Amino acid sequence: MSWWEELLRAFNYAFVIRAIIVGVAIAVSSSMIGAFLVLKKYSMVGHGLSHVAFAAVAIGLLLNQSPLIVTAFVVTLVSVFILQISERAKIHGDAAIGLTAAFSMALGTTLASVGGGFNVDLFSYLFGSILTIQRIDVVLSVVLSIAVTIIVILFYNEFVSMTYDETFSRVSGIKTRRLNILLAVLTGLTVVVGIRAIGTILISALIIFPTITALQFSRGFKATILIAVVLSVLIVFMGLIGSFLLGLPSGSAIVLLNAIVFMFVFLYHTLIRR
Repeated sequence: MSWWEELLRAFNYAFVIRAIIVGVAIAVSSSMIGAFLVLKKYSMVGHGLSHVAFAAVAIGLLLNQSPLIVTAFVVTLVSVFILQISERAKIHGDAAIGLTAAFSMALGTTLASVGGGFNVDLFSYLFGSILTIQRIDVVLSVVLSIAVTIIVILFYNEFVSMTYDETFSRVSGIKTRRLNILLAVLTGLTVVVGIRAIGTILISALIIFPTITALQFSRGFKATILIAVVLSVLIVFMGLIGSFLLGLPSGSAIVLLNAIVFMFVFLYHTLIRR
């Protein structure tokens, strides 16, 4: 059977369709949020929360509870906690993220060892698997994508102002604290919903890569977001299909493809500038 016939056959499977819907929805929400996080120099919050998600999944599996519910609660709580300690404890954001990530990874590894090691379920959560995506993931990812899009449109000017100069925005009367909490919660939920398809270890790359690639092209903030969304959707779609055809973990395929696209764009623009 040729690769083209294999590709057409992929769309006959319900789990592939579910994976594509979830992947595209997460690509939209993560790239929109990523534009603000990267330009705020807060992009590693996704990396930190992915480690928190790893620990939360280990807790859920150890207690025989739904990992999705446990992870949603823990990651959302920790995302706000990171913001709180970075503001009130005079700890820089990167240090707060580093502390949280290190503790969460240690806790998750310990719990996995207590629970009998890294079993198949935990591996699929670590690196993503299109076979584990369920209908609830489809619903949650679509709802989250719509919610993120609406929130970004409604608060676009406030988010942009806060991204470039938070002190000026606060003096101007913008509720920067509330917006930061909202952004942190949306980031946490994006990480939680995306771990089925992308994996806890790799989901942060989907927040960072599309934006830094789009910045090589962009001529403005709106253009950056638009290019990041389009690139992210295309790469996630191709990565999911490639993971099915080649038998690779979906998260690994998507992140590797993101890296390849970024390197190609970066080298091309570097040569053009020279």
